[in-house]
Amino acid sequence: MFRAAIPASSLESAFWCCFYGAGIIGMLVIYGLFQERIMSLEYGGELFKVSVFLVLCNRLVAVVFSACMLKANGEGLANMAPLWKYLAVSMSNVGASTCQYEALKYVAFPVQMLGKSFKMMPVMVWGMAISGKSYSFRDWAIALFVTGGVTQFLMTGEISSAHSGGNSSYGLALLATFLVLDGFTSTFQEKLFKEHKTSKYNQMFYVNLASVTVSATTLLMSGAWREALSFCVAHPLFVRDAAALSAAAVSGQWFIISQIKEFGALVFAATMNVRQVVSILLSYATYGHSITLLQILGLAMVFGALFYKSYLGFVATCKKEKDTDASGEKMPLKPSENATKAEP
Repeated sequence: MFRAAIPASSLESAFWCCFYGAGIIGMLVIYGLFQERIMSLEYGGELFKVSVFLVLCNRLVAVVFSACMLKANGEGLANMAPLWKYLAVSMSNVGASTCQYEALKYVAFPVQMLGKSFKMMPVMVWGMAISGKSYSFRDWAIALFVTGGVTQFLMTGEISSAHSGGNSSYGLALLATFLVLDGFTSTFQEKLFKEHKTSKYNQMFYVNLASVTVSATTLLMSGAWREALSFCVAHPLFVRDAAALSAAAVSGQWFIISQIKEFGALVFAATMNVRQVVSILLSYATYGHSITLLQILGLAMVFGALFYKSYLGFVATCKKEKDTDASGEKMPLKPSENATKAEP
């Protein structure tokens, strides 16, 4: 009786929203666990050290995926923005991804995952520098609250990776570099969407293609490709894990794009907050990291602020939906313009 009273379209919409949300969380949690396994656990007594090789693998899979989606959607392969702009995004993204993988040699995965919450501040600074944006006092207050929670987490418990050799400070420096580069990547991507009206898959294809070029060139010039290929030959289990990592990364991108296209940026932001909580808790459960009460309080500060930000966005969205045009149709909501980042 109650079920019949609910419009079928509402039930179908709720189903797909939950489906996409579960897909995002599931794929990115798998991605995070394989990322931690590859970079912090041994294969036959050896640690994998060539981070840029993983970046290359992920980007190759992303190029194939985006090319297939361009074909399926009837889009051409012509670049919609100057190639140097795709290259700028690509180089910052490859640098950010490499720092992200390298950091896992020195700090535990929950630290890296929590550090991603800290990127609000770099993104805001880059937004002012590149796009001339301004932010309210409430935006800065939320960013500072998140920063405080992250700082408390880092200062009140063990943060080193199992194989760090006591170099967690170096890992934090890598994480800080990742945040700066990642903030530039998303801000410049937004600029490409606005100035050149690039489609999601067009930008995804060219950024990842440039990333393949950058990472492959880095491997060849450094000679690290020999070490990476030798490791693959010596440890077939690593090849399986690297393939699973790439598949999870690209699958996560598909779920992200689908959810944002259908339900908007707010739902995606809330989903990513849940993903971070789930990833951190699963990492502690899977790999036996220790955690203190003060670190738990730091986590509560961070995610309390993030979910409050999501709530504010929800209130703002509801207000927009009440504004209608003369024909009585709802004003369209602006989709997220940062959905096609190459790295989850």
